[in-house]
Amino acid sequence: MHKSRLSNIIIDCQTDDIEAAAGFWAAAICRVAESDADSAEPYRLLEGPQGEMKILVQAVQHESRIHLDIETNDIEAEATRLEGLGAKRVEKVKSWWVMEAPTGQRFCVVRPQRPDFEENANVWQSQGDA
Repeated sequence: MHKSRLSNIIIDCQTDDIEAAAGFWAAAICRVAESDADSAEPYRLLEGPQGEMKILVQAVQHESRIHLDIETNDIEAEATRLEGLGAKRVEKVKSWWVMEAPTGQRFCVVRPQRPDFEENANVWQSQGDA
């Protein structure tokens, strides 16, 4: 048995100026952009109400797009479950999987991101569970 749920919305921006991209999206959707101009990280969190899904702006080299993260307490079991639904694994990055839906959208399967994961995630029977 494992758990998962939709966790994050990531706005992938093909840009060298993550601060400007985060500033635009924060103003567009009425959130406050976490600013850390000294950070080497390509992410900026757009702060919202507690308990809501995270929205991040990410500097990327590929075309700009939006992707989703599914958080889980068992990355391998969740990736396998999603493959059973028709998704395919694209690339393993650090501890998470980049996957592709049967309709072509990319998404990531990541470890738990929000503090209320345990009490609010969906519960799935993993293959091999009785």
